[in-house]
Amino acid sequence: MTDHHIDPERAQFDAFKALPRDTAIHMLNLVRFKERAAYADEHPLAAQRLSGAEAYAHYGRDSGPVFQRVGGRIVWRGTMEAMVIGPADEHWDAVFIAEYPNSGAFMEMVTDPVYREAVKHRQAAVETSRLIRCSPNPSRSETVFG
Repeated sequence: MTDHHIDPERAQFDAFKALPRDTAIHMLNLVRFKERAAYADEHPLAAQRLSGAEAYAHYGRDSGPVFQRVGGRIVWRGTMEAMVIGPADEHWDAVFIAEYPNSGAFMEMVTDPVYREAVKHRQAAVETSRLIRCSPNPSRSETVFG
């Protein structure tokens, strides 16, 4: 697979911001790591030859306090075992759902100066990813296919 979806494009971010802002949101995260993290040469970790997973752990550690401060929490985390429907060569190293009290909390997080510094680890770590905004629908849980 040759796509490299790391950061949102302007049109995608604008579509996110146009959705309702006053309800809880779930963000489905699918992440594939690079074998070796690719930091900018001037980054302090550039010479350490970290794996993508190790660099992503730095991202989690450094962005975690901001994530928690805005009211974020991980509501589900799992390990991909097999692609049942989809491209056979597609795999994800990290799969989780993050919940935010509203889209404003997500916006507050991604614009926070501490987060913006931490995201450099994510950019170094990630080969490709998907970030999908979802509306939690607890009342529809009984009708999964309807």
